[in-house]
Amino acid sequence: MATLTVWKFSTADGATVALSKLADLQTQHLIEIVDAATVSWSPGKKKPKTRQALDLTGAAALDGAFWGMLFGLIFFVPILGAAVGAAVGALSGSLVDYGIDDNFIKDIKNKVTEGTSALFLLTGDVTLDKVEAAFKGESIELIQSNLSLEQEAMLREHFSHADS
Repeated sequence: MATLTVWKFSTADGATVALSKLADLQTQHLIEIVDAATVSWSPGKKKPKTRQALDLTGAAALDGAFWGMLFGLIFFVPILGAAVGAAVGALSGSLVDYGIDDNFIKDIKNKVTEGTSALFLLTGDVTLDKVEAAFKGESIELIQSNLSLEQEAMLREHFSHADS
């Protein structure tokens, strides 16, 4: 079963630094990164920069459509009027099928703000105590949503590079 996690950092570069550390842990077989993306929101900027970590993921990684849809919904979709509200509702409703509900989205939207960053991870096997030890003493907030096997299969079917 895959786990989708979002790690929030109190600095704009925290997610990038953490991803580098996790990439090293992956080479030690302490974590399996199925896919990853970062959001970095520099102080003074109106919106964050997003980046999919294509160099760290395998053939079964999700494609940019998934990350684009998720990040668009969280960070870039303005809530203006009923028509936009209905479109946002339909889009967020479609993510529920993948184990990502409105509370998860709202939580991220409220916590990842200017001057912070976030690391979005889809992981498989994790040696949790070793990964936790690597981040001991760092100020990280974890927002987690476990995916069922069915939801993971749907994500892979609809958004996987393996189909390309």
